[in-house]
Amino acid sequence: MGMCSTVIGYIEGRLAEVWDNNCLVLTQGGVGYEIALPLHTLSALPARGETVALHTSLAVREDALALYGFDTFEERRTFEVLLSISKVGARTALSILSLYRPDDLRRMVLEDDAQALTRVSGIGKKTAEHIFLELKYKLKADEHSQAIAMTMPGKLGSVYADVLDGLANLGYGRDDCAPLVKKLLTDEPDLDVTGALRAVLKSLARGNA
Repeated sequence: MGMCSTVIGYIEGRLAEVWDNNCLVLTQGGVGYEIALPLHTLSALPARGETVALHTSLAVREDALALYGFDTFEERRTFEVLLSISKVGARTALSILSLYRPDDLRRMVLEDDAQALTRVSGIGKKTAEHIFLELKYKLKADEHSQAIAMTMPGKLGSVYADVLDGLANLGYGRDDCAPLVKKLLTDEPDLDVTGALRAVLKSLARGNA
């Protein structure tokens, strides 16, 4: 089962190549990123040589690193929610998001429609029911932090969510840290994930949370 890292959360650059469900984005620094995309994002790519911007998630396995790209921050977060479900790997999560948008998944949860997941290639009835039960819980749990992130301008929402993820991995409560992280990024919007996480940890150590 893959684990999700959010070290690379956003990439903007020139579209160099497209093949299968992948694209190659060349940044200004001269680094090319191979990124796998859901079908609707792939079909909406600009012409080669044009600028493309993607919210990205790095899936980490024992034998490989793979970067996945999405049109919106919300879709990236949904991908990560799917990855956190047991029995769902990155390819399955991408297949789900190739067929359904985040709003579709929320509607399925509201309508209690687990059967809809069987329309995704490779997902049978039992697996669909398992994924649906976890998805129902995880989408609800993720709703609050995602809603706050979506209200923040530009890349700040992505940095905000990544910092909260990092703090949660260190054992801090999301609800306790959310106001501190939001205030920090509002005061210092140029901070990247590493800088913001370091600043929050210093503040928490001083007892200012």
